[in-house]
Amino acid sequence: MTKSEAEILHIETEKRLAAEAAAELVEEGMTVGLGTGSTVAYLLPALARRKLEISCVATSLATFDVAREMGLRVQPFTGIDHLDIAIDGADQVDPVGWLVKGGGGAHTREKIVAGASQRYVVIVSSNKLVDTLAVPIPLELLAFGIDATRCQLGDVRLTHAPISPDGGVLAGYFGPLGDPAKLACRLSATPGVVSHGLFPPTMVSDILVGHGNQVNWRHVDGQ
Repeated sequence: MTKSEAEILHIETEKRLAAEAAAELVEEGMTVGLGTGSTVAYLLPALARRKLEISCVATSLATFDVAREMGLRVQPFTGIDHLDIAIDGADQVDPVGWLVKGGGGAHTREKIVAGASQRYVVIVSSNKLVDTLAVPIPLELLAFGIDATRCQLGDVRLTHAPISPDGGVLAGYFGPLGDPAKLACRLSATPGVVSHGLFPPTMVSDILVGHGNQVNWRHVDGQ
């Protein structure tokens, strides 16, 4: 096994351990939000193995399909005014609990699910921990007036990915980051921005970090 292969295996082990620990937080009868991405891919079989009577909503079509294939009850996010718990990964996690999410283009739905959840649990491998958040920050933009929106934002680059499930154009913000709270407010206030990938600590309940062969649990005081 090469060094790079060993590193990949190490990261995948950390993802799996964090996901399996999060699956144990789900209880019978809960309504559960399921995130999107490579770490959540380990969550779905861990939840399915528990054979709980739960109802799930998914933040992407990919998660929806895989969860159903594994026997989880997944339904559209309509007629539901809150979720008991939601579990998702992150691309970056800073020391106070700010997240960057959306590398897979699902951050709009992920943020709606996070905001509706009584407990929002983030699962990551240790390489996702950063001292300071870095660009790009994922964006979803309206196609209408997109050039004007990009002009107001500064350095924004289209990803050339397919449009989001809700018809938005996916892009990345590459400009100055500075204080994430100030940037989040600026992005949210810009007409044409559907959503951005900065998630504040106030949304986060717990961060489960796979670290070696164990899981480190961090409660976020932003709640």
